[in-house]
Amino acid sequence: MSMQTKASFKKELLAFFRTNKFLIIAIVIIGWSILSPLLLVGMGALINAMSPLYDEMGMDVSTMTDILGGSANMAVSSAVTDLAGTGLIVFILLINSFAGGEQKKRATIIPRSSGLRTFSYIFPKFIIYPLAGFALAVIGAFASWGTAVLAYEINDVSLTGVLVGGALAGVCLMFYTCCHLTMGTATGKAGMSAAVCIVAALLLPNIFAALGSDLVYNPFTLNILAGSVVAEGALGEVQPLDIAMTVAIAFAIMVIVYFIAIFAQNAKKVDNTGNETRL
Repeated sequence: MSMQTKASFKKELLAFFRTNKFLIIAIVIIGWSILSPLLLVGMGALINAMSPLYDEMGMDVSTMTDILGGSANMAVSSAVTDLAGTGLIVFILLINSFAGGEQKKRATIIPRSSGLRTFSYIFPKFIIYPLAGFALAVIGAFASWGTAVLAYEINDVSLTGVLVGGALAGVCLMFYTCCHLTMGTATGKAGMSAAVCIVAALLLPNIFAALGSDLVYNPFTLNILAGSVVAEGALGEVQPLDIAMTVAIAFAIMVIVYFIAIFAQNAKKVDNTGNETRL
């Protein structure tokens, strides 16, 4: 690894940690993972307390209260699915300045004039931020599992399911982060890129699910697949090979968008190293 690439890695890491953006993202993702099961428990307790009122209205809510307050399975599944919803929104918004935002502030002009190579500028971004999202998603999945174990009487969640589901949620965060980095650095419009990625992450999984599309082989439904794995077949039996192929497709697309980002930077790079003077 060249000195320039090492310096770019250091710059990205310092910018990510010293601005406390990593800390804020970690607090939001892990905090939401802990809060999500507690909210479901509280909702079940509230509905149970209001059951006499519902009985007078002729509504049987016993099944709902059993689902919300009886099993940790649904709580952890819901929390893992939300990691690629609420967590992704916060993650993408807070890394805006690293996904092309610095171009708007002209912070790359002097480094480029001094010989900053496209690889050294792009490569560290596609390593640091996707891996940070993956790690926080896995930690968040286990945080929700630990909370559900304490909050629910019945602990029917498989640790293997939590690990695989958290990893799939992490790959989902990686996938959308790479797309955001590509669009942001290629256009220099991080805000527009964030909006596109957030809308896609919120709408596309539900659209594909409504159309009856398979959850496997589709990187855009990784969050739903993650919740399905945790729920142990709630949305159908998922084979390990299908999961592996889905992850492989997601990584293949990440590699493709990385090279698109490299190509876009090279295409718009202005060579101002010549000695000719034009009148």
